[in-house]
Amino acid sequence: MDSLTQIVLGAAVAAAIAPPGHRRAALLAGAALGALPDLDVLPVNLLTSDPVERMTWHRSLSHSLLVLPFVAWAIWAWFRGRGGRVAQAPTRWFWALALALVTHPLLDAFTVYGTQLLWPLPFRPVMWSSVFIIDPLYTIWLLLACVIAWFWRERPIVQPALVAGLALSTLYLGASLVAKQMVEREAERALAAHHLENAPRFSVPMPFNILLWRVVAMTPEGFVEGERSLVADSGPMRLREYPSDVQALAQVFDYPSVQRLNWFNRGFMKAEERDGQLVLSDLRMGAEPDYSFRFAVARREGDAWQEMPPEQLKWPWQASRRLGAMWKRIWIAPTNESDVSGAAMERPSVRAASPAGTTARR
Repeated sequence: MDSLTQIVLGAAVAAAIAPPGHRRAALLAGAALGALPDLDVLPVNLLTSDPVERMTWHRSLSHSLLVLPFVAWAIWAWFRGRGGRVAQAPTRWFWALALALVTHPLLDAFTVYGTQLLWPLPFRPVMWSSVFIIDPLYTIWLLLACVIAWFWRERPIVQPALVAGLALSTLYLGASLVAKQMVEREAERALAAHHLENAPRFSVPMPFNILLWRVVAMTPEGFVEGERSLVADSGPMRLREYPSDVQALAQVFDYPSVQRLNWFNRGFMKAEERDGQLVLSDLRMGAEPDYSFRFAVARREGDAWQEMPPEQLKWPWQASRRLGAMWKRIWIAPTNESDVSGAAMERPSVRAASPAGTTARR
């Protein structure tokens, strides 16, 4: 999740547990601990310039439930030894510090990026993918609770406000899981109509809401993508089919960077050739044809591919236009849908902007 959300979550948790007389100190401590795990990007960026390693090392050691309790204990023991507030209420402060720290990776696991909750065990990252990385309707309750706690401190209104803020934000996470199950049921029906019921797939909410969802399923030739509005849609989910250079991906699959990406994103990636390079796009973050993470992993040498140091690529995409269209899509269903075997399937002519801003057709 975004840094503000993690800060107010940690602050609200710590302030709700610490003694009322220590409330402002708890808010500050919880905010610091809520932000602490994401500071792993600093040592990671110093240790490696490889963009694949930077992506996949993030949310590992610093987000592990096998590591963070010991970090919390060490911080608590140090402050208790110095006396002061922690020594005055050691039990409450231990849980305030520990839960402020541990709730960070648990919340991150609700996003699609991937959180290595059990690092260093070799399990794939957890991606429950029921909330977007920024969701104001989750954050606002925690922010209000922290503001009340900061200004009113020991007044009777503060503890109920903190509990209410945590309860409402948690209920929102629960609602996101319910919404995800509703979308998954519709996706299963649509995929089964095209004999893709066993295809690897994921669903993820679109930015800033849990009302509009995106579903992606892998196919032998590439992938299909569909949307579902829990407000506007009532018929079968419409699927759009997109190609991926699966032969090229198979040729480079043993490259360490490709293996690492495949482990991290569970194989949800698209392969395409651009300017003589093989580019892998993480399908989980973005929407066709725009993705947040793209990596060039090989160069074309005649009819073969030559491994290259991974390079992260970016090219322009019209975010403002897409966000406006997304907002309308929440409330208005498409009017040109057709029904084919219980679910519509499109095979669009895929156009994508090259890094130089030109347009290529595949």
